[in-house]
Amino acid sequence: MRRCYIVCYDIADPKRLRLVHRTLKGYGEKWQYSVFFCVLKDIDRVRLQGDLKSIINNDADQVLIIDYGPDETKARENVTTLGASLPEQQSFTLVI
Repeated sequence: MRRCYIVCYDIADPKRLRLVHRTLKGYGEKWQYSVFFCVLKDIDRVRLQGDLKSIINNDADQVLIIDYGPDETKARENVTTLGASLPEQQSFTLVI
């Protein structure tokens, strides 16, 4: 079963920042520079966490993974934006 996640990050080092951003592009769609919307199977969430753990510095960086549940339509509807709207829903292929 797939679940929807909002993944946000605050990375102190520019090199790690680029690696985290590039990694997340392979798992979901970018909503803002440091915010991604991901629809993942359980195994993909575990892989994502492992990939991110191998990049970040636990003392200086922070990644938040927020579970929005299994209903993608409802998850998207529960997001409120102020200012510019979110990008149109994109389809992509997960490559691991």
